[in-house]
Amino acid sequence: MALTIGDNCPDFELNNQFGERIKIKQLIGKKTLVIYFYPKDDTPGCTKEACSFRDAYEDFIALNCEVIGISSDSEKAHKKFADKHRLTFQLLADANKHVRKLFGVPGNLFGLIPGRVTYIIDLEGKIKGVFNSQLDPLGHIAKAMEVVKLLI
Repeated sequence: MALTIGDNCPDFELNNQFGERIKIKQLIGKKTLVIYFYPKDDTPGCTKEACSFRDAYEDFIALNCEVIGISSDSEKAHKKFADKHRLTFQLLADANKHVRKLFGVPGNLFGLIPGRVTYIIDLEGKIKGVFNSQLDPLGHIAKAMEVVKLLI
C-alpha cells in the first residue's frame, strides 16, 4: 500500500554512491527531506530529473532541506551517474527494491518500469507531500520546492 500525506517515513538504511551506509533516522529531525524514487540511472527522463534536482540543490539547501535519490541501480552505477552529471546530492542503492516496497512506490506499464514518486518528509518524520508522475520528471522538482516552502 502506497504511503500518503500524514504517514510516517519508514525506517531504512541503504548505501550511497560512495559506499557509505545512510540511516534515514539519523537525518530525520535535522533537515526536511526530499526523497525521490526514480526508475534507472542515465535514462533520458531520470537524467533530466536528476540534473534538475542538481540545478535546484542550493535552493533546497538554503531551505534546510536534503535531496536523496533512490533507485535499484548499484552503488557503482550511482557513482558513475553522479560523476557524469555532477550530481551534488546522495543517490541510494536499493538493489532488492526493499525501500521502494516500504514506501509502496507503484510500478508502471504492467509493473515493468519502476515508478517515479517524490516524498517530502518534515522534521518530525511525517510525509507532507507526494508527487507521482512517470511522465513529468521535472514536475517533481517544482512540487517538492512548493511543499518545502510551505513547511517553513
